[in-house]
Amino acid sequence: MQKRLSECIKGIDYIEKIGNADPFIEDIVFDSRAVGPHSVFVAVRGTHVDGHEFVQDAIADGALAVICEQLPVGNHPNVVFVKVTDSHKAMAQAAANFYDDPSSKLKLVGVTGTNGKTTIATLLYNTARLLGFKAGLCSTLANYINDKKLETTHTTPDVVTLNKLMSEMVDAGCDYCFMEVSSHAVHQGRVEGLDFKGGIFSNISHDHLDYHKTFDEYIRVKKKFFDDLPDDAFALVNADDKHGRVMHQNTKASHKTYSLREVASYRARIVEGLFEGMQLSIEGEEFWTPFVGRFNASNLIAVYGAGRELGWDKKELLVAMSQLKSVGGRFETVRSKSGVTGVVDYAHTPDALKNVLEAINNIRRPEQTLITVVGAGGNRDTAKRPVMAAEAVKNSSKVILTSDNPRDEEPQIIIDQMMEGIQFAERIKVLTILDRREAIRTACTLAQPGDIVLVAGKGHETYQEVKGQRSHFDDREIIREFFDQQ
Repeated sequence: MQKRLSECIKGIDYIEKIGNADPFIEDIVFDSRAVGPHSVFVAVRGTHVDGHEFVQDAIADGALAVICEQLPVGNHPNVVFVKVTDSHKAMAQAAANFYDDPSSKLKLVGVTGTNGKTTIATLLYNTARLLGFKAGLCSTLANYINDKKLETTHTTPDVVTLNKLMSEMVDAGCDYCFMEVSSHAVHQGRVEGLDFKGGIFSNISHDHLDYHKTFDEYIRVKKKFFDDLPDDAFALVNADDKHGRVMHQNTKASHKTYSLREVASYRARIVEGLFEGMQLSIEGEEFWTPFVGRFNASNLIAVYGAGRELGWDKKELLVAMSQLKSVGGRFETVRSKSGVTGVVDYAHTPDALKNVLEAINNIRRPEQTLITVVGAGGNRDTAKRPVMAAEAVKNSSKVILTSDNPRDEEPQIIIDQMMEGIQFAERIKVLTILDRREAIRTACTLAQPGDIVLVAGKGHETYQEVKGQRSHFDDREIIREFFDQQ
C-alpha cells in the first residue's frame, strides 16, 4: 500500500510543516527499529521511552517524514517534518488516513472492564460467526479475521496495528469487529480516532494500580472510552456494578444496561447451575449453556444485549448463544479418573477470584473439599496481593500459595505479601509452595474423589516468566498430567 504524505497527514491540526516534498509513503511507524526507506516516523512519548530520542536514528534508516512534538536539531533537507501538539492523536489520524479509515467501514464494538473483556468480546465474535456474519476479533487470546487466527502480544494493539488489522478485515469482507479495550490502551491513545458503534462495560475492581496509581484515575480512564463514543453508538453497561452508571454520565451514546439483579434494558436469571453448565433465562426464554457461575451469566447477558443493539434477531441470537463454548482458560474444567474436578481460570484480581470461588461454592456439596492454588504476578499492583489471598482463604477449604509469573521479583516476597492478608488463625488452611508445578501436584494429591481443585491466575497462558525468561508452562497441561496418574 502507498499513499502520498499529504494524504497521510490530512486532517491533522499541525503547528508547523517543514519541507515541500510530498513523497510516497509505504508505512507509518513509531518504533525507530522498524523504519524503512519509505516510512513516516512518529515520535511518541511513551511511559518509559520518548520517541523523540530516536528521530536521528529514524532519519538515518531512511524515514522520509517525521511527525513530532519537538523538532530535532540539525539540517535535514530530504526529510519533511510535521510538528504537532499531540503525537498520539496525530499518529491515530495518520494511520486511519493511510489505511482508508477502516473502522468506519465496520460495526466496531469495544469491551472494557477489569474482568470479562476477553469472554464478552470472544463470545460476540463467535456468536456473529454462528449467525453467518463475517467478523474480526482483537483480544488477549488472539486476533481473528473470520477464521484466520493471528497471534497477539497485547490486549489492545497500537493504533497503527489496529488500523492495519481492520483494513485486512474490511478486505476480507467482515461486517463486524469486536475488540477488548484495556485501560492502558485508552490512556495511551491506542484506540484514538476509531469509529466505535458500541461500547460495553463489564465491571471495575482492584487492578492495574501500579500503572494508574489511584482507583479514581483507573475509573476515569475507563470512563473516557464512553465519553468519546459518538451519538450514533450504544453504551451498554453492567447495572450490577456500582460504577456502571458512572460510565453513562457524559457519553453521547445511547444509554443501555444489563443485569442479573436490577431493572435494566436486558435482564437474565439463572434457573439452575451445575458444574456442567447452567439453565439461563433471558427475557423469558430459557436455554442451556456450558458456562458456569453468575459472572458468566452476566457476560452472556452482555453478549445478548449487544447483539440486540446491533439488530440481531432475538430468536436467532438465543439459538446461536446456546451453541457457544467456553473461552480457553476461563472456568475450564477437567475431570480425573478418580472423580476429582479441576477448574483452571485466568482470575488474577481479587474480584475475579471471588467470582470464580463463589461460582464453585454455589454448586459444590458440603462434603466436597475445595483446594485453591493461586499466586500473584510480579512487577504488578502489589496492593491486590493480600486481598487475593484473603478471598482465597475465605472461600476455600484449603489454599496453596505459589508463583505466578514472578517476573523480576522474588517469589517468596510476593507470597509473604499475600500472607499479610490472612488472619493468623486461618493460616492453618494455607500451604506455601514456590514451585507452581509442585503446588498443582500437591493439590491434586490432596484431593479425594468428589473434591475440586481450582488453579487460578494464568488460565490460557502457556508460559511462566522468571527474571526476564519465559519458559513453557500451561496449568491445563499440568493438572491433566497429574489427574492421569490418579
